[in-house]
Amino acid sequence: MDWHTLLNRERLGKPTHSAAELGRSPFHKDHDRIIFSGAFRRLGRKTQVHPVSSNDHIHTRLTHSLEVSCVGRSLGMRVGEMLRDDLPDWCEPNDLGMIVQSACLAHDIGNPPYGHSGEDAIRHWFQQAAGRGWLDGMSEVERQDFLHFEGNAQGFRVLTQLEYHQFDGGTRLTYATLGTYLKYPWTSQHAEALGYKKHKFGCYRSELPLLEQIAAKLGLPQIENERWARHPLVYLMEAADDICYGLIDLEDGLEMELLDYPEVEAVLLGLVGDDLPETYRLLGPHDSQRRKLAILRGKAIEHLTNAAARAFVEQQEALLAGTLHGDLVEHMHGPAKACVLGAKNMAREKIFQDKRKTLHEIGAYTTLEILLNNFCGAALELHAGNGLSFKNQRILDLLGYNAPKAEWTLHRSFLRMIDFIAGMTDSYATEMAAEMTGRSSPV
Repeated sequence: MDWHTLLNRERLGKPTHSAAELGRSPFHKDHDRIIFSGAFRRLGRKTQVHPVSSNDHIHTRLTHSLEVSCVGRSLGMRVGEMLRDDLPDWCEPNDLGMIVQSACLAHDIGNPPYGHSGEDAIRHWFQQAAGRGWLDGMSEVERQDFLHFEGNAQGFRVLTQLEYHQFDGGTRLTYATLGTYLKYPWTSQHAEALGYKKHKFGCYRSELPLLEQIAAKLGLPQIENERWARHPLVYLMEAADDICYGLIDLEDGLEMELLDYPEVEAVLLGLVGDDLPETYRLLGPHDSQRRKLAILRGKAIEHLTNAAARAFVEQQEALLAGTLHGDLVEHMHGPAKACVLGAKNMAREKIFQDKRKTLHEIGAYTTLEILLNNFCGAALELHAGNGLSFKNQRILDLLGYNAPKAEWTLHRSFLRMIDFIAGMTDSYATEMAAEMTGRSSPV
């Protein structure tokens, strides 16, 4: 791979790249299109790790995505400065920063309600549906899209099909930004075979032609059938997510009183060492933990960003060859790697087992089961061609012009139902499921 091709400014769905405006490059336009999309706005009412809470300091998918985008921008700009001589003449470090920032903004845009438990609930439902024969009208490769449902693949569909220019390029982002978004540039047929991360893939069967087009425009090497090497800038987006996920989980854990400040401080001091801001040294016993952590966290992110950028440049040869093993965190220097892994381990042991989170996850299964039974049940009856019951006709009416057609394949119809359900916020999904079971009906 080479940077001239990887930084392609052309747009999906348009023959040529859009001209830059005063103070606004094509990559700035990508950023703005994502920010103003409905799918991005709805992240404000979607679970990050903990249930959307009355505590306004707990992160949602929206606040998480914004924070990741800030770290991603810094990473991109630092790498751009370090690789300036290798980049095209027109490319400035802030262009790399904006590409990574835009991809970071979109990295969770396809996640369903209730966070990762929502993804698992959808997969579980489709496994049960397959046992009932509901997927018999699909090919084996089509079934895999649902049995391994993935928010990354749904996000790719949102960006390239559903938002703005519906089924005509979607948001029409640049190829460079789409390539940087594509964390898993392969289809569901590789979801288990790779052993990379369970269930992970980035493209449904329906978007495979778009993935092929993007890979060709960016010069991504094809490794095997329906699988390509990752764009090097993906590793920066992934590192930004890892940095924020690790540190912000600890911050939320403190807010929910699941962690004690000294144990969180110890993880961060192991990275920062003596490089403490003067403002932190001047803090007294009456200063809040929230203020202390904000100052220390900022310095920790600075150290982690420097370490990730340095690792990227050190591994540039393997990144451009598409042969780098693991993620960028694995190639960061000792203290930085230890900080991220230590933070994730602490969250896994002390935060993810919280009873409030457990009950929320159980509720996610119940809510999504109700929605999937109703919406996919209506699509199945429509596909059978024997006429619709009054109930199922009314369910399709909820989708308006986005409702599937009788002549569509079952795969296409089910995808349209998943588009609707995955796009819901936590509160809307809960409300609709309650309405469908009559629990919200007046007595």
